[in-house]
Amino acid sequence: MALCPRVRRGYALGSVATGTFGTVPGLLLLPYLTDTLGVAAVVAGLIVFVPKAWDVVLNPIAGRISDRSTSPIGRRRPFLLRAGLVLAVTFALIFAGPSGPPSLAAVWVLLAFLLCATAYAFFQVPFNAMPAEITSDAGERTRMMTWRVAVIAVAILLSGATAPLIVSSYGHAAMGVYVGVLLLLGTVGAYLATAGVVEEPVATAEGPLREQLRVVLAEPDFRRLMLAFVVQSLGVGALLAGVAYVARYLLSDPAASSVLFVAFVGPALLVSPLWERWAARRGKREGYLAATVVLVVGTLALWTVTGDVAWPAYVAAGIAGVGYAGTQVFPLAMLPDVAAASTRASGVNRVGVFTGLWTAGETLGLALGPGLYALVLAVGGYAASTGGTAQPPSALTAIAVGFTLVPAVLIAVSLLPLRRYSLDERVPHV
Repeated sequence: MALCPRVRRGYALGSVATGTFGTVPGLLLLPYLTDTLGVAAVVAGLIVFVPKAWDVVLNPIAGRISDRSTSPIGRRRPFLLRAGLVLAVTFALIFAGPSGPPSLAAVWVLLAFLLCATAYAFFQVPFNAMPAEITSDAGERTRMMTWRVAVIAVAILLSGATAPLIVSSYGHAAMGVYVGVLLLLGTVGAYLATAGVVEEPVATAEGPLREQLRVVLAEPDFRRLMLAFVVQSLGVGALLAGVAYVARYLLSDPAASSVLFVAFVGPALLVSPLWERWAARRGKREGYLAATVVLVVGTLALWTVTGDVAWPAYVAAGIAGVGYAGTQVFPLAMLPDVAAASTRASGVNRVGVFTGLWTAGETLGLALGPGLYALVLAVGGYAASTGGTAQPPSALTAIAVGFTLVPAVLIAVSLLPLRRYSLDERVPHV
């Protein structure tokens, strides 16, 4: 079923929330803990990881709960609004706590981030489930994801480029409120734009959550696709966590983090439609493979980061950004294909469980990424300080390795399960 432009583009507004929430904590939370609150790098890595680990458990539950929803305004829509409101408020609280002592500040951040992550689970899982239910057209889903990735790019550019500037000018508390407003706009926009959408009439699968998880995980294409995406998320999470450190210690310019971000995300605005055309001609799987290779090449090229000449790093980030755009368009379009194929085969709806597991995997990858980066910093002897202490040469090497080689290896490994993916519905180009 074709969707009207209002729904296709309006649904994508939810990516203002997903793009912002997926970006800002990974970009700013770890350095906020280590360099502003004075929390040790290993402890800070755990604080970033624990709420995400909680989401790994919660996401499938959120999916099952939304599967069973019988709301007259849509199975998933009420979750978008309610969870979105809580998400906006709790995000602002993360950066509005006490500044010391470090132990008290760390506890505040941990509790606020746990609440925020819980709200995000109940927004993102229903949001991801909607494409498989509101259209049966594989091409329509890819067009929806093209719009979604474009909006994600705008959200990442806006939040990733401006949030560090707001921190520099007005402090972390003001940045938290600013990002909270962005989250609110995205969630409310998606809720309003999807009003009146007719869902595919399919019965909800009965039985306990454990049984539903077993059935979903038995789908081989889902396992392959999710494994590839999770490993890529781990690599991207490590890369994002390193941006602030690279800008400060390798480029000697904290403002360079914004430039790196624009160079990495900006290409998505231009190349996402080109990746859609690739799907029309050669299929989604082949496009995903090609985009992953480009992302690996660009990430390896980031090894050129140096304080003497910055432009090669920006060029490398742009190359990586071309691949990153494709690694967002294709998996987000392939997930509803897999979920819808399962629904057609079984006659029952497990879309929420599919998306819950998918979101859990993505969350785990993005959570482990900063934790992995923090571990690399610790091995390199990085010294946490509230005053921006000069780092030893081993720490500078660790900053570069965690930002380039570690993500590149992980993203390259993701090609192995992806090559065995077999469900590849080509998209008729319009």
